Amino acid sequence: MILTIDVGNTSTACGLFEGDECVLRFRRATDINSSSDEIGIFLRSALRENGYDWQKIQKVGCCSVVPAVNHSLARACLKYLNREPLFIQAGIKTGLKLRYSNPKEIGADLIAAAMGAVAEYPEKNLIIIDMGTAITAELVSKNKEFLGGVIMPGLKISVDALAGGTANLTSVEIMKPEHVYGSSTTEAIQAGLYYGTAGALKEFCHLFKKNVFHGEDTLIIGTGGFARTFEEYRLFDEIVPGLVLSGVKCAIDIN
Repeated sequence: MILTIDVGNTSTACGLFEGDECVLRFRRATDINSSSDEIGIFLRSALRENGYDWQKIQKVGCCSVVPAVNHSLARACLKYLNREPLFIQAGIKTGLKLRYSNPKEIGADLIAAAMGAVAEYPEKNLIIIDMGTAITAELVSKNKEFLGGVIMPGLKISVDALAGGTANLTSVEIMKPEHVYGSSTTEAIQAGLYYGTAGALKEFCHLFKKNVFHGEDTLIIGTGGFARTFEEYRLFDEIVPGLVLSGVKCAIDIN
């Protein structure tokens, strides 16, 4: 078995693979103050409570955008799983051609998502939209070229910014509103967040298809915690939960 770990700014997702199949996904809140013991005990407990033996784990792979967690995470894997983890970072094999001015700046999550998407949809132009704490859209050509992308505030960041930066607006639940406009302040914020984000991403995808892929067939993939929120809007051709975890599995396979 292979354990993959995706450390995001808000939560840490884990995926357990038997062969190429992800048989278990679980998560915890990301905490930069977590000790290696806390992380290790969590991993063992989550596996045990779901009926899996941690001693059968052969390899561990990690993708992290929170550097402060990495040392404790690595120590946890060594101490509690008896495995030294592979981290997605500069120097590992990716199978991608990184067309970026400074490849070391590319987030580990972007690399992993691109690897997972290319493995799932080979020989296709791809727009990969990850809707997490931040919203990222990355472009990968049918020739496995990582071309770059855009980064914008995620939905929760936007909610927090409105609540924290104004005197009379408060935090609201992130959800698809009933109408395109609001008849209350809460509904107005929800409509602005939902349709504003959808409109921005739709325009980006239109421009990417026109100016980057020049009208060629292009697949739009959604992933991340809020991707399903936009399922009815039909923003994505495919929604792939756990895409980053699949990419980490790909990295383990080729390194």
